[in-house]
Amino acid sequence: MKKLTMIVTMCAMVLAMHLGLGTAHAETVVKVGNILPLSGPSASVGQQGKQAREMAIEEINEAGGIKSLGGAKIELLYADSKSDPNVGVTEAERFINTEKVNVITGAWNSGVTYPSTAVAERYGVPYIVPVSVRDTITERGFKYVFRIAAKDSWWTRDQFAFLDDMQKEFGDELKTVAFVYENGDWGTGFAAQWVELAKEHGYEVVLNEPYPSSATDLTPVVNKIRRARPDVLMLVSNAADAILLTNTLADYKVSPKVIIGSGGGHADPTFLSATGDNAKYVFDIVEWEADVNKPGAKEVNAKYKERYGTNMTGEAVDAYVAMYVMADALERAGSLEPTAIRDALAATEYSGEGLITTYDSVKFDETGQNENAALAVVQINDIGNGLERITVWPKNARREGYTPVFPMPQK
Repeated sequence: MKKLTMIVTMCAMVLAMHLGLGTAHAETVVKVGNILPLSGPSASVGQQGKQAREMAIEEINEAGGIKSLGGAKIELLYADSKSDPNVGVTEAERFINTEKVNVITGAWNSGVTYPSTAVAERYGVPYIVPVSVRDTITERGFKYVFRIAAKDSWWTRDQFAFLDDMQKEFGDELKTVAFVYENGDWGTGFAAQWVELAKEHGYEVVLNEPYPSSATDLTPVVNKIRRARPDVLMLVSNAADAILLTNTLADYKVSPKVIIGSGGGHADPTFLSATGDNAKYVFDIVEWEADVNKPGAKEVNAKYKERYGTNMTGEAVDAYVAMYVMADALERAGSLEPTAIRDALAATEYSGEGLITTYDSVKFDETGQNENAALAVVQINDIGNGLERITVWPKNARREGYTPVFPMPQK
């Protein structure tokens, strides 16, 4: 009789395990693999993305996790791409085949995102791209790749729209332009768009100069800018080279009428502290700034700043929003089947918690691109509280009471 009781008890335990009952229940975990540049020239922006992901997922898990999956918690796994496309591909393979992740996100560097998304597409694993701007990432007919941020053709388009609007507002004519950019996929992608847009907008291109972002001396590049004497200097830089270029321009007293960055290094929290007054009046195109007039943005930024010591950047905001978009899709999917998650992402029209962007909802088009992604331009200036980034464009989003300095004072 005792032996029979033991057998019945063991059978009940096995049944409970299968049904997910009692102490034998194994809590569901959603595994998310994140490929980021955590070392190398893009490490700073990689860390920003990591921090924003962690803050968002902590909030989502504390709010009950994915309720349609029984309160499943999201677990973040990380891989350091080192900004190397081959490493990104290897890590995507590892996440899928060894870690068995349910979703991948990454990879900031377009050169890493492009091949690593192809891996995910081949295996049918959803891949969310918070921010990588190369247009073709979402132009290959893929079904499992979804991008939150604007693509580079939208960034460059709006840089020229900004220049047009500012000339109309302030009456200053700009005729010549110089393009200086890091020589990776990000920089060369922007430059190709710039060349076409310069023709459309009637600018003469007086310099088109790529450089390695690992350069320790950009004096030769600055001398070329000085000799070209452009009205407008357009830049694509990572953090270290943005700092070096800005300080070298100041050392040689090179001062175009307008300098406009493209996010990245110019939006990095280290940029202002490392350049000081050399950065005054520089413009930068971004998706987000701390003074944006959006419900919840001030509070989220304050929390991030208290925790990590800096304001959120556009890249950090994209990563933060991506986690909420992912959680929403998981909630609607009610399953960890890749096709169910993919279908939920494709049907996304998200305007809920965590959406602190300048636009009002995330909606993916048939290519996987967020069709509502929007951009803004800020100017670096000191208006009594130290150097800060001030939203100036579009005009209806301009910080109240601020008049942009346009053109920049000549040295």
